[in-house]
Amino acid sequence: MPTLMKTFIYPEMMVHVSMCTHKNPHTVLVASQNSEPLQGELGRYRHIESLAISSDDLLGSLRDRADKSIDVAMIDAVNSDSAVLAHLNRVLKDDALVVMAHPNLDDIEANTQLMQILGNYFKIIMPYHLEDGSTLLLCSKEYHPTADLILQRSDLLEGHQYYNCDVHIAAFAMPQYVRKNYLGIIRN
Repeated sequence: MPTLMKTFIYPEMMVHVSMCTHKNPHTVLVASQNSEPLQGELGRYRHIESLAISSDDLLGSLRDRADKSIDVAMIDAVNSDSAVLAHLNRVLKDDALVVMAHPNLDDIEANTQLMQILGNYFKIIMPYHLEDGSTLLLCSKEYHPTADLILQRSDLLEGHQYYNCDVHIAAFAMPQYVRKNYLGIIRN
């Protein structure tokens, strides 16, 4: 997890952007070396089942999961291994989405490779900003993170220090040079 001056930003943005985009999440997979902050934020949602696994052996952990059993996956690691991403796709439901760490947007080559692999599985692939200048990557089979934002869910959540529906939408604004660098790669 990136070191942030305000450590609540990363888990709030990883969890709530995905949970307020998916229409009806029930099963959430958290792959992290430090899942407690993410699990804490997931505790704000009723009627979900969350499963925490280590991001160290993601391939091994995914092999044991049933096909089409996960609505939302949160992966707190950069992983562009095509076998891992194929297994991730296998366990995701048809309308699932994933939020994951990825290389800095300045690393165009690494991001292009990752986004091209993800393009085999997802209709929508969009990076979004955090306050420290880093980004996360949202990949969705069905839901668009700004067009399908569930305002009622995001507005009714309480106790946030950073996340709200305005921050959710604003996080997806990209400068023109990023748009040019990733033309045809980012899918929105």
